[in-house]
Amino acid sequence: MASVVPLKDKKLLEVKLGELLSWILMRDFSPSGIVGAFRRGYYRHYNKYINVPGKGSIAGLIMVLACYVVFNYTFSYKELKHERRRKYH
Repeated sequence: MASVVPLKDKKLLEVKLGELLSWILMRDFSPSGIVGAFRRGYYRHYNKYINVPGKGSIAGLIMVLACYVVFNYTFSYKELKHERRRKYH
């Protein structure tokens, strides 16, 4: 028999388009829920790319560094936009 997984426990890629809104509303948006989601994502990334015996490489660290650079660029874009060299006519 096929086991039925509750909608709350499904991953995002397993949710159908019609169930997406109700799945999003079931998420925990409290500060502890958001911190828990980031913690799970960190551990998933760490165990998949960094902590793999015999396969650990610099690729996982480069992905973290790239995300850090993009994240900081998006926050400082407004200030950087004013620093562009403009040609005044």
